[in-house]
Amino acid sequence: MSKFVKIGIFFSFLFGLVVFFPLKTFAIYDPASVPNNSFGIHIANTQDLEDAAKLVNSGGGDWGYITLVITEDNRTINLWQEVFNKMRRLHLIPIVRVATKEENGNWKKPVIGEIDGWVSFFNSLNWVIKNRYVTIGNEVNLGKEWGGEINPEEYATYLKEFTSKLKNSNADYFVMPAGFDASLPTSKVSLEESSYLRRMLIKEPEVFELVDGWASHSYPNPNFSGSEYATGRGTIKTFEWEMSYLKSLGIKKDFPIFITETGWSQKNIKEEVISKKLKFAFENVWNDKNVVAITPFILNYEYPPFDMFSWKSGGTYHSLYENAQKLPKTKGVPIQEDKAAVSKILAFTGLFFVENKGQTTFLDSIISLWHPER
Repeated sequence: MSKFVKIGIFFSFLFGLVVFFPLKTFAIYDPASVPNNSFGIHIANTQDLEDAAKLVNSGGGDWGYITLVITEDNRTINLWQEVFNKMRRLHLIPIVRVATKEENGNWKKPVIGEIDGWVSFFNSLNWVIKNRYVTIGNEVNLGKEWGGEINPEEYATYLKEFTSKLKNSNADYFVMPAGFDASLPTSKVSLEESSYLRRMLIKEPEVFELVDGWASHSYPNPNFSGSEYATGRGTIKTFEWEMSYLKSLGIKKDFPIFITETGWSQKNIKEEVISKKLKFAFENVWNDKNVVAITPFILNYEYPPFDMFSWKSGGTYHSLYENAQKLPKTKGVPIQEDKAAVSKILAFTGLFFVENKGQTTFLDSIISLWHPER
């Protein structure tokens, strides 16, 4: 390609940036307003992203969901930007769970003063799609998940402040409360979910109106071995019970639902049977119009106590993986933003260096026309 052809293409491209890529606007979009692939998986290690993509984007699907955890002592911007870039290339939508760190047998209780650090970290990343899915904490109605304490009032305030600060910094954040353990009783170390939610609401009456969606841990209990036909609290339809209970508390909002944890114990049930249960659940239970994503726990965790949920052991994936691949899925089309910036101008040469600041790989392909060495 001659120099003059390149110049013509490049300046046409720059003109296109101005005409076709308007200034960024903020606001989350309803994930049900676009074609959506609700299939997903929960991962413990980002090295499993390729295998996760082969699972959730199989069967005609595209843009499945991945639930992953970021801890406060692992907020390296370059590392996580590479993870997000890889997820963009693999067409995987991240659901990020905010976590502190393990301390004295518990998860350290977060404090409001640490929220700004999280906001700064998240805002340093170029996210995969327009909606930035974040869930704050994990099963906080279990004491060891909140510094060894049960304190719905503290969590409600923390959630409110975290949500407000995220949204004040960028309205693309789609925030959800922690997924709760719906099967926990009230004891010295736990609080049953309905009491926990009620106390949260008393302390912060607007907290559930501030959040955008609902993270549900819809496990088939008891013993992670319940029937796929069971309904109500402590079943794979726990999310329905949660929505009904919130309505009874006067919450009128209809939440998009993200089942960020679910799954049967392989210690109690054979893999072939679990595959049938999962197939039934995806096709007859989790196909609810309000359910955006289902990310069973967990793709690869070969050590106690979560090995009983792992879809992989001894370096080999179970039949669960292959059978789930065969299930028909939807070709998702999430909203992404195209945005580019001129990062460098060389004086007197007419050379411009353009950087892709957006969420699609389309611009990378165009920019490579001018910088084929990239």
